[in-house]
Amino acid sequence: MDILRTITHHHHHHQPVNNGKMCEHTHHRPTERRRGKSEDNNAHATQEMSRIITDSATGKCYCRGKVLGKGGFAKCYEFTDLSTGKMYAAKIIPHTRVSKPHQREKIDREIELHRALHHKHIVHFYHHFEDKDNIYILLEYCSRRSLAHILKARKVLTEPEVRYYLRQIVSGLKYLHEQEILHRDLKLGNFFINESMELKVGDFGLAAKLEPVENRRRTICGTPNYLSPEVLNKQGHGCESDVWALGCVMYTMLLGRPPFETTNLKETYRCIREARYSMPSSLSPQAKHLISSMLAKNPMDRPQLDDILRHDFFCQGFTPDRLSANCCHAAPDLHHTSPAKSFFKKAAAALFGGKKDKAKYLETQNINRLCLDLRKTSISPQPCRQTLERRGHRGPSAARLSGEHAGRCISDDLNAIGFSNAKSLLIIHFNLSFTANNISKESMNSSFQWVTKWVDYSNKYGFGYQLSDHTVGVLFNNGTHMSLLSDKKTVHYYAELGQCSVFSTTEAPEQFVGQVTILKYFSHYMEENLMDGGDLPNVTDAGKPRLYLLQWLKSDRALMMLFNDGTFQVNFYHDHTKIILCNQSEEYLLTYINEDRVSTTVRLSTLLVSSCSADLRSRMDYALNMLLQRCN
Repeated sequence: MDILRTITHHHHHHQPVNNGKMCEHTHHRPTERRRGKSEDNNAHATQEMSRIITDSATGKCYCRGKVLGKGGFAKCYEFTDLSTGKMYAAKIIPHTRVSKPHQREKIDREIELHRALHHKHIVHFYHHFEDKDNIYILLEYCSRRSLAHILKARKVLTEPEVRYYLRQIVSGLKYLHEQEILHRDLKLGNFFINESMELKVGDFGLAAKLEPVENRRRTICGTPNYLSPEVLNKQGHGCESDVWALGCVMYTMLLGRPPFETTNLKETYRCIREARYSMPSSLSPQAKHLISSMLAKNPMDRPQLDDILRHDFFCQGFTPDRLSANCCHAAPDLHHTSPAKSFFKKAAAALFGGKKDKAKYLETQNINRLCLDLRKTSISPQPCRQTLERRGHRGPSAARLSGEHAGRCISDDLNAIGFSNAKSLLIIHFNLSFTANNISKESMNSSFQWVTKWVDYSNKYGFGYQLSDHTVGVLFNNGTHMSLLSDKKTVHYYAELGQCSVFSTTEAPEQFVGQVTILKYFSHYMEENLMDGGDLPNVTDAGKPRLYLLQWLKSDRALMMLFNDGTFQVNFYHDHTKIILCNQSEEYLLTYINEDRVSTTVRLSTLLVSSCSADLRSRMDYALNMLLQRCN
């Protein structure tokens, strides 16, 4: 049974609406007698004349083209302005379909509401007029049809694509809610895609002004699979109901079917009222959490639109800046050649490569050479983040690796080190074993810095983090780096490695005022919203150079960060475990922070003669594979 049609239960019933917004229309001809050639010519001439529509008020003539879609009252056609060639999507409503006063009022209300909306992600309303037969509403023409058509061709969408579309939907929906307008029929068929693959929210036939809770109409309207529990229970439609529909949209894009789809409408409504649906394990933890929050049974438990964009699903995942039109029928190829490929080969060699002499596994010479090259390398603008395919059975699972460019490519002078067997070398040199349960904690006076908090806002500003000494840093999207020291007054600015400008927040040079404001925003956000990631003591060596981020990478499971002194940190999302590798007095230390945020620090040399846990082994293995994928 098709239960994906738009319905309205009130004092009257509408005709069923096709789920797709731009469905092709099939014409059925009634049986008719054979006509002579003259009759055929006359009929053809009449048909051609009916394709030319004239606006008597302006004198403009339009040519009606193919049907784009149909709804309860109207059909939507391609319309071309014969004087300019500009194309529109024209909604044509016969007077016979709106002959009753309340029907005409509905159309007038839609026109009045839509014509006042002006936003990048809202279908633009151009003009309306009528003649003796029809009402004509001229809207923005979206040549890529709708998300419903894209999903029909694709079956499911990738998480980066879903983030791309959701971000635009939320932008348009936020504008509507700011205008105190509820859409009330958010679904894939009402999200239109233009030639540039930009999304536009459309179809305001069921839209209404937001009313106080006590004054809300108890109308049940919308698409059955997307109705919220409170609407079904006749408690009225609020902003939270649009958020519920957005959760259904996200679920549908990722899985190819709505969350509450059943074989009959009664069962669908029962599932909705109970907020009962399946959550496949194929979704990422972040996607699951965001969907479940938007599909919370209690409207008050659902996130605000701004909260949705701040969710880990967006902050810890890659969002493309644009999509190719090929994405309408095929999954996108988001894998690009890394301009920093040789840099990462060198980083991998310095951190994991070297000779097979156990005492010299991580050679100081290689690290020093890496740091020397880093000092020569400018921090330059960053390219698009990337998606890499899964490689290796122990590598990042369906690894979506995203990262920022550390600078111009560095000549690769360490090609002698073989990366193909780096994984096996790691296992040999660490003598890893599945039999040990714990690493013995050593007594040592370590003074390294590590990342305690982080937030990815690279879709707009950059990547922010807080160090264990409460310094906050931001690697901006333009490639520059800025740090706010723990006194919250002193700023260090790096346009190039090793070249630091120091100034106070109150006396920032004019060209840096905007970045300082963003830096302070990151600092405030992390202080107020994020908790520290471990129990390591805050011990700072004042004689050591300031730590700042050079590069970060993300997969669907972990975040990897590389700093100017060679400190290397990997954070795992699902259990909040962390690995930190750093140099202390010419010796390398490995710190592991477990699920309980309890830390253990050992010398790497210790691992050559003792075992470590299977948990640490698997994480080190994953981290190496993640880095090597970025190199290849």
